[in-house]
Amino acid sequence: MKVCIIQPAYCTDYMRSDDFFSYEMDFLESCTPDLDLIVMPEYCDVPCFTDTKEKFINSIQKYNSMLIQKACDTALRCKAIVFINAISQSNAGLRNTTYAIDREGKIVGHYYKQHLTPNEVAERNLDNSYTLTFDSPTVIEIEGIRYGFLTCYDFYFYEAFAQIAREKIDIIIGCSHQRSDSHSALEMMTRFCAYNCNAYVLRSSVSMGEDKIIGGASMIVAPDATVLVHMKSKVGMATAEIDPTKKYYKPAGFGNPNSAHYEYIEKGRRPWKYRAAGSAIVPNDIEMPYPRICAHRGFNTIAPENSMAAFGAAVAMGAEEIEFDLWVTKDGEIVVSHDENMERISNGNGIITEMSYTELLKFDVGYKFSEHFSGLHILKFEDVLRKFACHVIMNIHIKTDPEGPDYNAEHLRKIVNLIYKYDCVNYVYFMSTEPVLRIALEIAPEIRRCCGAGRRPWDIVERAIAYKCHKVQLFKPYFNQEMIDKAQKNRIRCNVFYADDPDEANKYLKMGVDTILTNDYGRVSQAIKQEKIN
Repeated sequence: MKVCIIQPAYCTDYMRSDDFFSYEMDFLESCTPDLDLIVMPEYCDVPCFTDTKEKFINSIQKYNSMLIQKACDTALRCKAIVFINAISQSNAGLRNTTYAIDREGKIVGHYYKQHLTPNEVAERNLDNSYTLTFDSPTVIEIEGIRYGFLTCYDFYFYEAFAQIAREKIDIIIGCSHQRSDSHSALEMMTRFCAYNCNAYVLRSSVSMGEDKIIGGASMIVAPDATVLVHMKSKVGMATAEIDPTKKYYKPAGFGNPNSAHYEYIEKGRRPWKYRAAGSAIVPNDIEMPYPRICAHRGFNTIAPENSMAAFGAAVAMGAEEIEFDLWVTKDGEIVVSHDENMERISNGNGIITEMSYTELLKFDVGYKFSEHFSGLHILKFEDVLRKFACHVIMNIHIKTDPEGPDYNAEHLRKIVNLIYKYDCVNYVYFMSTEPVLRIALEIAPEIRRCCGAGRRPWDIVERAIAYKCHKVQLFKPYFNQEMIDKAQKNRIRCNVFYADDPDEANKYLKMGVDTILTNDYGRVSQAIKQEKIN
């Protein structure tokens, strides 16, 4: 099978787009019938750098249809399979797309880039809705050859390689830019991919200038990581003869039978050691869509509040968020409880901050709810993280006297360290008042903050702005439409505590509230879902 990778020149001068698009078309025109497979780089319909969304859209409108037609014509003329990357239009918006075109010039499949760069989402407003839930790797089979895909930024996410390998891919198509990495780094990544996936990798990129040692690096790499072609920064086309069915097998450990590398490492894989939630990972707090329903103290109408049963029930029913409260014991343990006093929720009496964790374990926090929950004990914060990190967004209410002295910074550092330990920095946010927000902004500004109402609910938005909060947690009935509007104007999301009645929850959503806290997660969430359907 004769394969061809094309590496056009790239220009940062948008005014030269016509010239550089013409060069791309010339490359396709120069393809010959002896080729079986042709690969072009990422964003062929944006041939020069665009520093505004308007220029980006203009390029697509001007070049996209001509490019796709030329690629189809080339496939038909050369009787070759062509892979080319350009924008496509979906019902949800524009998508970064690799088109698969068969020898008859017909588009037979699409691959949508799985890891969009922040710029693609924020500046170019490309659709990324399809990336927010689990899906199997894209596989397009043509003439018995199984093709997999990585586009540019996708190459950095090595954890995806094992999933691709399990699909028994023959050739990985890599339409790329990666304009800032060195040739050696790009070679290392591509060889690592080929070796891990036991597949040929055909990477096509753009030259940043023939004297440059960054960008470019279009290459063809075999399954044993042998580099067959490396264009470095040369502008042009390169070919190689490959046998897609040829795989690389090695001993699966010394003295063992041969196997593919991924098969060998799969025998010892322990994903729970480095991915806190495994396949149950959900979109983080930045990516999770709104509006949301937050299970206040878990699904506490069917299980004791702040218990694993209440949290688990909410997560199992699809809660986007759970809310819980943290106190620090006398001996420095971080525990989960709404009340500082154990009297209401347990068979004992005592102040959490004045007792050790061992003393608190003597109390039963389940029996007052129901005898079926007898024997439950107060949870540590780490208990919740160990089970639910990355399964759900966590609205963490750090309890303290809102008018008291500053929160103990060492206590907050301990909380932050646990969050990092369970790899869920982007899955949590701190909800509290000034004493905590002040310290949080200083020692952990990367963790999102939500300003609580405290004893001055009517100026909550002003305080949120002062402490650079991402959210406010409005406390009914002490808020109005004006406060919601002001928060939104300052790009601050609005929670409301609370609504256990579906009609009330819907009223708040219509006012522009983003997240409803509720004690009756099942009833409220189902009603909201039904409202959306209707």
